[in-house]
Amino acid sequence: MAKENTPFTGRVLSIVSKIKKGKVLTYKEVAIRAGSPGAYRAVGTVLSHNWNSVIPCHRVIKANGSLGGYNRGAEEKEKILRKEGYFAGR
Repeated sequence: MAKENTPFTGRVLSIVSKIKKGKVLTYKEVAIRAGSPGAYRAVGTVLSHNWNSVIPCHRVIKANGSLGGYNRGAEEKEKILRKEGYFAGR
């Protein structure tokens, strides 16, 4: 679970939990949907503390299309996204 249980944390985790396999959102898109458009770095912080495997934080990427960080390692993030079909047709 995330480090602190705040309303923002709850909104972020709820949004991310709804991202379907093979799809991604950017940190900024998550921040906008959470009602705090400028808080994209805070989204990253929330996700870096998430260890709940039900919440697919690996499906959140940087706005420039690069994968960004992942608390289980960048290689693992890429591996999971490949398995889910995110890179198909790219």
